[in-house]
Amino acid sequence: MTEFCKAERDGHLLVVTINRPERMNALHPPANFELEKIFDDFAADPELWVAIITGAGERAFSAGNDLRWQAEGNKLEVPKSGFAGLTSRYDLNKPVIAAVNGVAMGGGFEIALACDLIIASENAVFALPEPKVGLAALAGGLHRLPRQIGVKQAMGMILTGRQVPAKEGKELGFVNEVVPAAELLTAAKRWAGLIMECSPMSIRASKEAVYGGLDEADLEKAITGKYPAVAALFKSEDLIEGPRAFAEKRKPVWKGK
Repeated sequence: MTEFCKAERDGHLLVVTINRPERMNALHPPANFELEKIFDDFAADPELWVAIITGAGERAFSAGNDLRWQAEGNKLEVPKSGFAGLTSRYDLNKPVIAAVNGVAMGGGFEIALACDLIIASENAVFALPEPKVGLAALAGGLHRLPRQIGVKQAMGMILTGRQVPAKEGKELGFVNEVVPAAELLTAAKRWAGLIMECSPMSIRASKEAVYGGLDEADLEKAITGKYPAVAALFKSEDLIEGPRAFAEKRKPVWKGK
C-alpha cells in the first residue's frame, strides 16, 4: 500500500494520483520514492500501455518540492528517477499524460514537462518560481521548457518566475488541451484512449525516435539513428496484425509484443 499516492489500473491504462492535498500535493522524499516504484512497475508491466498522472483535490497538481519538509529539518533525498519518479527517467518509451488540476509550480511543472502530453483544467496555473526563493529549476525545467516552446518564450517564464494560466500555456505550446475542471480526467482518458487505439509497439517506437532524434543536431543522424523500440516494432506481432486487420476491414487486436 502507498501512503502519498494512488495507482489505479483501467485495462491498459494506469491512473496515478499524487495524494497530499493538505500540502498542495507538494512532494517530499517518501512521496517521490513511492512514485518511483509505481513508474518502475509501469515501465516493466507489458499489460500497461499508457499512464496518466494527476493530483488529488481541486487546488493543485503539485506545488513542487515540499519546502516545509525541508524547513522542518528533514533530510532532502530525491530518487535516481527524479521528482515523481519521472523528471530524471530518460528511458521510458511508454506515453505519460499529465492531467493538471490547478497549481503546477516548480517541481510540479517539471513533472508535467517530463510527460508527453499536458491536459489542463481551466484553473491550472504553471510557473518555475524557484529564483524567487533563491533556487533554480534544475529538475529539467530549465532544459525541457526551452525545447518545448522556444528559448525567448521560455526565458520570459524562467527569468521572471511568473505564473502562466492554462489558456496562455496552450497558446505558448506546452499545453495540449484546456477543459473545465470537472472534465479533466475524462479528457485525459480520451487522449489515452486515442493512443491505445494505436499499436503500443508503434507508439513506443515513435516516442523513442522523437526524443532520441531531438538529441541529434544533424537530421540525417536523427533519422538513421538506432532506436531499440523501432527494432522491436519490426520483430513484433503487431507489425503483422496491423496490415492484416486493414486488409480484413476490422479493428486490429494489438498484443503489444
